[in-house]
Amino acid sequence: MALARSRPVMQQIAPDNPKLAVVMVGLPARGKSYTARRIERYLSWLGYRTGVFNVGEYRRARFGAHRHSFFDPDNATGEEARWRAAMDALEDMVRWLAGDGQVAIYDATNTTRIRRAAVRECCERAGFQVLFIEIRCDDPTIIEANIRSTKLSSPDYEDADPDEATADFRARIAHYERVYQPLEDDEGAYLRVTGAGRGVTASDVDGYLEARLVFFLMNLHLSARPIWLTRHGESAYNTAGLIGGDPDLTPGGHRYARSLAEFLDQRYPDHGDVVIWTSSLRRAVQTASPLDRGPWAWRALDEIDAGVCDSMSYAQIRERLPEEYEARRRDKFTYRYPRGESYQDIILRLDPVIIELERTRRPVMVIAHNAVLRALYAYFQGVPRERCPYLTIPLHTVIELTPHAYGCHESRVPLEPRLDSDEAR
Repeated sequence: MALARSRPVMQQIAPDNPKLAVVMVGLPARGKSYTARRIERYLSWLGYRTGVFNVGEYRRARFGAHRHSFFDPDNATGEEARWRAAMDALEDMVRWLAGDGQVAIYDATNTTRIRRAAVRECCERAGFQVLFIEIRCDDPTIIEANIRSTKLSSPDYEDADPDEATADFRARIAHYERVYQPLEDDEGAYLRVTGAGRGVTASDVDGYLEARLVFFLMNLHLSARPIWLTRHGESAYNTAGLIGGDPDLTPGGHRYARSLAEFLDQRYPDHGDVVIWTSSLRRAVQTASPLDRGPWAWRALDEIDAGVCDSMSYAQIRERLPEEYEARRRDKFTYRYPRGESYQDIILRLDPVIIELERTRRPVMVIAHNAVLRALYAYFQGVPRERCPYLTIPLHTVIELTPHAYGCHESRVPLEPRLDSDEAR
């Protein structure tokens, strides 16, 4: 049984853009699996059927957990077992990619030219384009942090003493270092990430998806900082049950704006530390006004365009446009308002916002709207994008997300009693 983690999505790769096999390369504790997961999350959110095939998971499923001697290149038994696990993962990946898959990520060390050549030959024989991604990092501080923050939680070290596990994993790294052959230009298309994302080198990269990955990896980092998502304060349309428009805040909405300013002052008294982004609509800009931090307004953060249904209530849509009401009820994700937008459209226009959120190392507060924040939340929490129209993003609540190696920690802080009005149910 395959151990891939994949998400079903809608988008199709263009006929002139073949299916893509992304092959990770690098020593242990350099961030390969972290990078693979982030790529999977990003491409899945954009709409590509993306799966990760982690050779370590195959090894543990077939041969159990092992300590460093198993990874010694002179250990013939261990070498044979690791090769078998790698080939099983590769066969499953090729089978999956030959079916409905669009992008497969082969997550392994792939430290030798022989191993990489075998993987590349297998993928190209099946008609897939191959892109190597090599992760290089020689900073001992980062490597040590990776060992302690991620590797010690591996099933290989379940119930092990942390110091003993750390020493064992360092010994495992030393075994790989003995045989490691850095990626060379004659091995095909590759991206090389050095210094924990401080530099990206591209060689022989050709294709739309590969170019997207270059840009994504150039902006990817792992810096501990909060990202706050909040809807604007209550607006006149919220109280009237209308969608869209560009209304002002109600008195209750202005009270929330002041509460939000107090919340941020308590968290970050130094105003220069926090980036504030809003939509271009008045209710979001007015919510940011008391923050006294010079917000940056993005049209990309504007609420979903309701087209001909703008400024109507859902009861009015059901009465005047019953076919549209029913079509939206059947599939909120793909439904597009006449002369308006769908959730799919929102994700496409939010792509630059995601890249900027990944690039920014300072705390960020995003003040926007229900549909937009649903899409952003789905990205950071790895929620299948088809589910994002049904996520709960209440008014007058701050959602705090703190990215880490395996996802995001989340907390929700209501600043006033929760309201029932909802501008995009």
